[in-house]
Amino acid sequence: MRPEELLRRYLQQRREAGETELILDRLSVDEVLRIVGAFGRGRAEVAPQPDRDALPVSIPSISDSAPASIAAIRPDTTVPAAESAIDGWRVVLRGPAAIPPAVAPPAPTASPEERLLGEIREEIRSCTRCPLYATATNPVPGEGSSTGKLVCVGEAPGASEDQTGRPFVGQAGQLLTKILAAINLSREEVFIVNVLKHRPPGNRNPLPEEVEACRPYLTRQLEVIKPKVIVALGTFAAQTLLETKLPIGKLRGQVHEYLGIPVVVTYHPAALLRNSAWKRPTWEDVQLARRILDSSAA
Repeated sequence: MRPEELLRRYLQQRREAGETELILDRLSVDEVLRIVGAFGRGRAEVAPQPDRDALPVSIPSISDSAPASIAAIRPDTTVPAAESAIDGWRVVLRGPAAIPPAVAPPAPTASPEERLLGEIREEIRSCTRCPLYATATNPVPGEGSSTGKLVCVGEAPGASEDQTGRPFVGQAGQLLTKILAAINLSREEVFIVNVLKHRPPGNRNPLPEEVEACRPYLTRQLEVIKPKVIVALGTFAAQTLLETKLPIGKLRGQVHEYLGIPVVVTYHPAALLRNSAWKRPTWEDVQLARRILDSSAA
């Protein structure tokens, strides 16, 4: 037998016994009206109760016709009810009012690393330590995983990065994405950053005082992320991290160290766009970085 028919018979028996009020202690307004609405069409009023201790639902009639659709119930609105020979029932909901407020899902909790990187990012956005902030369109703090096992460090933002505020988004950035994919890493799994956080005018080489102004940001970022390996992209990034004047040809092919973190030096992706002969040595360098990652996980 259908639940609707069982409820109809139960209410009929209660009515024949002289009862006209049905007390529901735990059902919500929506639940009651879904039950009542399943018996047919009509009007039912949900009356407001200031103390929200008892919320009455006046039901003029009940039948076993098709269910009605109830989208939302508020104390000052009317809702579909039913039509039948069983009239006069009064349903009362006891206890706390059963109209739950709309609650937004809780925001994801940021990890300690994310919070610290966020604080550094905000500092960079308001930085005036060197004159570059005045000529740049946007700061480029860096982006990626706050716990990335690999960090790519470049020289400085270019034109595309200056416009978007994101590192390595131009042609060189697209090539970097492919290089990472070749060693089974996505951009989302690593952290990508530059030594300088603002673009030098005309993409000129950074000045020593500009490097010194930005160096604390990079140091703090690396201390927060604690990567297993750093890949220095290009001569300038390598010389800055390793505090050396040696050319890139003397630096690549071996493992260096910065803040106790292994550093692998390779060519900047922009250089590969100009000289395809450097693609093979770059592949060898990133494979070395991959081996360091794998050995650290063993």
